[in-house]
Amino acid sequence: MNWDAINWESLDRLRMAFLAGTAGANDYWQSEADLASYDATFAQRIGWKWDYVLAELQRRGWSPPRGELLDWGCGSGIASRAYLDLFEPDNVTSLRLMDRSSLAVQFATRRAREKYPKLSVATEIGAPSNTAASFSSAPQRAEPALGAPTMTLLISHVLTELNQAQTEELVDLAASATTVIWVEPGTYEVSYTLVAIREKLRGEFNVVAPCTHQTRCGLLTAGNERHWCHHFASPPPEIFQDGDWSRFANLTGIDLRDLPLSFLVLDKRPAPELPGGAARVIGHPRIYKPHALLLGCNESGVRERKLTKRALPAEFKRLKKECDPVQVWETEGDEIVRVTKLP
Repeated sequence: MNWDAINWESLDRLRMAFLAGTAGANDYWQSEADLASYDATFAQRIGWKWDYVLAELQRRGWSPPRGELLDWGCGSGIASRAYLDLFEPDNVTSLRLMDRSSLAVQFATRRAREKYPKLSVATEIGAPSNTAASFSSAPQRAEPALGAPTMTLLISHVLTELNQAQTEELVDLAASATTVIWVEPGTYEVSYTLVAIREKLRGEFNVVAPCTHQTRCGLLTAGNERHWCHHFASPPPEIFQDGDWSRFANLTGIDLRDLPLSFLVLDKRPAPELPGGAARVIGHPRIYKPHALLLGCNESGVRERKLTKRALPAEFKRLKKECDPVQVWETEGDEIVRVTKLP
């Protein structure tokens, strides 16, 4: 994309609609230029979130099933392209691109065919029509029928545009998939919607990520109301020396450094086993002079743990620069006394 061809007024209009929460009311794509400008900027940031999630799945030993790939609410198609870039299109029997906007589907289809010319691409305009179901019900695990088609469902940044009934219809659609990879903004409200979806579907699926366990979400325990399940992806470091991205940041007022996200990965196949003591770090560690506090989630619940500079000086120093999202902890009370990383 030639940055000089980007329509900045279009990007500002799109961003205002997203921030105001009005994007779900109508189709906001007015031209292919809208999609091209968005795909080169905002969509790239969403793509980096997908890279983060998919890389974590790979580190956990997860591999995708062979079958159809459905990119629901595809927009410019960034989610499916991120998936196909990492896991390769040979394992995908067909890519189905679905969106309420015919312009978006046409754009995403063209980009997919340009990038993966041997891949079968199908399109669909519209939204799921399944009967809505309440989150309060608790379905039992359903074994897939013998010979049933395998589908991996990708959902990206849609919850802020859907009402309750539409969300419930989408959850019904998700229940029919083999694998669901769902990435959203890392806001408090969206995080807890994903928690509700997790609780609704965990009777039918194995929970792969971000959780390290299959039990009830620890954030639902009294006393954890101030916390929410959010994480941070990092953009490619080279964008900080890129004048075009600097211009993007200045014109939009967006901080390029952190990319907050919430996500959920479900699979009807067995989830990869993690070592005992594996915990998922939520948010950023809080670094103080003598110690760091890490909010960790495992099957025992969500608790804040202390890592001291005195006991683990190398790990304390490393936390100032980076923090592995999934760690294996040995603890004494609420203090972490040993840390190992996943392979």
